[in-house]
Amino acid sequence: MAVSVRRFISKNLFRCNSKFISNLSNSYSTASSSSTTVSAGPKIPQPSKKGRLFTGATLGLIIAGGAYVSTVDEATFCGWLFSATKLVNPFFALLDPEDAHRLGVAAAARGWVPREKRPDPSILQLEVWGRKFSNPIGLAAGFDKNAEAVDGLLGVGFGFLEVGSVIPVPQEGNPKPRIFRLREEGAIINRCGFNSEGIVTVAKRLGAQHGKRKLQETSSTSSSSSDDVKLGGKAGPGILGVNLGKNKTTEDAASDYVQGVHTLSQYADYLVINVSSPNTPGLRQLQGRKQLKDIVKKVQAARDEMQWGEEGPPPLLVKIAPDLSKPDLEDIAAVALALHVDGLIISNTTVSRPDTVRRNPISQEAGGLSGKPLFNLSTSILREMYTLTRGKIPLIGCGGVSSGEDAYKKIRAGATLVQLYAAFAFGGPALIPQMKAELAACLERDGFKSINEAVGADFR
Repeated sequence: MAVSVRRFISKNLFRCNSKFISNLSNSYSTASSSSTTVSAGPKIPQPSKKGRLFTGATLGLIIAGGAYVSTVDEATFCGWLFSATKLVNPFFALLDPEDAHRLGVAAAARGWVPREKRPDPSILQLEVWGRKFSNPIGLAAGFDKNAEAVDGLLGVGFGFLEVGSVIPVPQEGNPKPRIFRLREEGAIINRCGFNSEGIVTVAKRLGAQHGKRKLQETSSTSSSSSDDVKLGGKAGPGILGVNLGKNKTTEDAASDYVQGVHTLSQYADYLVINVSSPNTPGLRQLQGRKQLKDIVKKVQAARDEMQWGEEGPPPLLVKIAPDLSKPDLEDIAAVALALHVDGLIISNTTVSRPDTVRRNPISQEAGGLSGKPLFNLSTSILREMYTLTRGKIPLIGCGGVSSGEDAYKKIRAGATLVQLYAAFAFGGPALIPQMKAELAACLERDGFKSINEAVGADFR
């Protein structure tokens, strides 16, 4: 262990020093180049006394910090890295919401976010659909719409990640501005309208990620024990879901979902039919019994006609809205049970405005509301669907989750897995290890030995 820690520290310290020195060298080179345009000879600029002092102090801090860090274990250092991300949250808060979102995705895509090195508490491990999850906390669709940052986001410590919604043909989505923060309420309103780079671009990225994963598996086979429990899926350390949507102008919705299956299912650990976004005209009408039954049948047929290996085809889930009546929920439950749908995600954003947000003028913006104000409504729908499906279908609880206690309440209400979005946008990477620790503490507090034991506990 000590050797691996030293290697880890040395590697990261060397990387920090190299980047610093490289940037310093580049700045000097740029200055030198500018100097040659105004003088006859190549004149190397000399830094000022303050500049030399600053450079020396910075290098000293890096060396001293590296020396100190080398005395601590890897887990402690990893914890520091996650805690340090809290320092940049105020900076993101100053940016336009969509600009902040793009910057966050870009940072994760380039590996500028901490990578979780500590194992998850064993009490959080579970198996669903034959897939082994290291923990039940996932990142909902909508954050990484175009599969740009799969490795970086899974590396933060999520048990699973859902990319998308992915649509066949690239489209810009609705006019900007289209994302609005309600910071005091811990909420976000968006009316993006399935802005996407399209299915071809996403397939290329997921294909590259899948190939990388396979190469890593091949290289690690000889060093791993046959008794090791393999966690994760097709994209890396976590499970990867692909959320499928439809283009705004498509009349035959099922054809778009079928195209998504044919193109992307080989890279997915599970697939999602999204019929519940409020920002695409007519989409929510597909939740009706007849329409939903027709789409699910066609998508299942498209998936099942493909060739699959030992793992079999990816599970097929449906994501529903929280703004549904009791008869609507009964229809969806009937279709899910009759057609053996593998799971339901409850829920998408809401077009309603709970009392807790109405005093904020931003709440009048059109679009779907996510975040803390959605928690009670989405959890109520979750409870109802768990009852209607008699606990026979795995449910993913989504909507307003911002703590380990929130995740625990979703699980007790019938969720096998949980997802968050708005809380991650506000809290950043530091929130994830905190939530996992809180969830493990909740389970242990109430005497549960696993996630599965706690699922639907409120009904027993």
